[in-house]
Amino acid sequence: MRIGRLEGDGPHVVSANGHDLVVVRTAAGLRAFQGHCPHRGALLGEGELDGGTLVCRNHRWRFDASDGKRLDGPGCLVGYPATEVDGEIVVDLPGADLKVQPSPARRRIDALPGPAGLPFFGNAFQLDIPRLHEILEGWAAEYGPVYRYRLGPNTLVAVTDPDLVDEALRHRPERFRRLHAVETVFEEMKVAGVFSAEGAAWRPQRRLSMEALSHRHLRDFYPTLARVAGNLRARLARAADAGEEVDIVDTLKRFTVDVTTILTLGHDVNTLEQGDDVIQRKLEQIFPAFNRRLFALFPTWRLVRLPVDRRLDEALAELHAWMRTLVAEAQARFVADPSRAQSPANFLEAMVAARDEEGRPFAEDVILGNLLTMLVAGEDTTAYTLAWAVHHLCDAPDAVSALTREIASVMRNDAVPDSFETANRLVYAAAVANETMRLRPVAPVIILEANEDTVLGDIELPARTGVSVLLRPAVVDAENFADPKAFRPERWLPGAPGPHEPSVHMPFGSGPRLCPGRALALLEMKLVLATLYGAFAIERRGRSESVKEQFTFTMNPVGLQVTLRHRA
Repeated sequence: MRIGRLEGDGPHVVSANGHDLVVVRTAAGLRAFQGHCPHRGALLGEGELDGGTLVCRNHRWRFDASDGKRLDGPGCLVGYPATEVDGEIVVDLPGADLKVQPSPARRRIDALPGPAGLPFFGNAFQLDIPRLHEILEGWAAEYGPVYRYRLGPNTLVAVTDPDLVDEALRHRPERFRRLHAVETVFEEMKVAGVFSAEGAAWRPQRRLSMEALSHRHLRDFYPTLARVAGNLRARLARAADAGEEVDIVDTLKRFTVDVTTILTLGHDVNTLEQGDDVIQRKLEQIFPAFNRRLFALFPTWRLVRLPVDRRLDEALAELHAWMRTLVAEAQARFVADPSRAQSPANFLEAMVAARDEEGRPFAEDVILGNLLTMLVAGEDTTAYTLAWAVHHLCDAPDAVSALTREIASVMRNDAVPDSFETANRLVYAAAVANETMRLRPVAPVIILEANEDTVLGDIELPARTGVSVLLRPAVVDAENFADPKAFRPERWLPGAPGPHEPSVHMPFGSGPRLCPGRALALLEMKLVLATLYGAFAIERRGRSESVKEQFTFTMNPVGLQVTLRHRA
């Protein structure tokens, strides 16, 4: 298989004839291996070369780049002979099909259990969208780990079995993809980017987002991240001095907006020091609107624009106008100094400088869609996880004590962790984050569809069948975690007693389309938890039961207000 020219040592993602490979140049010569990590199916070409070691980006599995042997455990990558002929890489693949073939089907969808519905409408009127995840989880408790339900004329399969969840997520984008409606709705809203992209369009966009969020880039970005955390601390200190109630969700979203706009656009909007008329008010309309349209039986917005649609149109128009100005400024910088294209300073510059697989610049709508995707995804998910962590810590004084002891030990008297390395020594803070994501996954439902006639486990799925992947049931099952409904961060520390099966914990998804912002999110969580609990004692206003889960494509806490006191 001839795969063309590759610049540098790599790792390089290579896809040809339906096969994914990773190609690297080493001291021992050119090497080509299977393209997916054997752990969770991540694309190894999105990892990094650390000397002679190929490192998977998702969970840091390490392989000898010369022979593919795993360095920190059993296993070995499948290798293929590779040579360079007239400057082009040629890989010798065996004639047999390298794709993993699904198991033979033994069950049809109509044989699966599931809730009764109405003619034509199916279960649509039972699906209260703000409670969608809870309803689907309730049906799983009643009908088992695999069941069917209907949304209008379409039958979907819901799965909670972790093996089936992992199989579906691993086999994207070949056997499964996001619902076609996701791509359509995002394109209508002019927010189409790496999240909604499929097929050949996805890979180059994914590569750019992964590079922007790489460990190497985050290390360089850390001083800016710490500065924004200082702004967060200052805002909360003013609230503590005034004895004000704090909408902690809103405040944390200001933090994540500020971080994401700097990382993505190179522009500091500084919402933490502003009033209410901020970019956040525009961004927060996007996911709820997308959620409404994705699950609508009828596309009413295409026929008549209701007030909520007009507000969305205005917000998107303002965001696009602002970003077009930033794109034009980036293009002007490249004209004035073409060498900048070799080392882009942020994701915006990387998108402007990049070329697609045919060597052409990305179109403006692709650039704007990816910028908005990064901003929206960076705003909601991390902020909601941190807010849920605050909620649980309000009922867990022992966990707060353990967290503050760690902060005092690691940070001394610093207001925020002073370095990337210091933040990564906050082991208990990381345990709080993991335990929060276990109990309150911000993406509790991932809805896919079959690209082709295929099989999931032993279930026959015709092409275009929807598959609802439910991520929470397995992690609150006593077979996988001891005392599964309890908030116990220490379960994530070495030597914790009882069942502990981290492989079923997939808060960022799994496989090739695992969330590219995973490393940034975990770093932000440790940093913010240390900043908050190093400075303040936090109390929730009202009872724990008054805080509700709401599904707006991501799952957020409603009714969470807190007060803060300065720690002595």
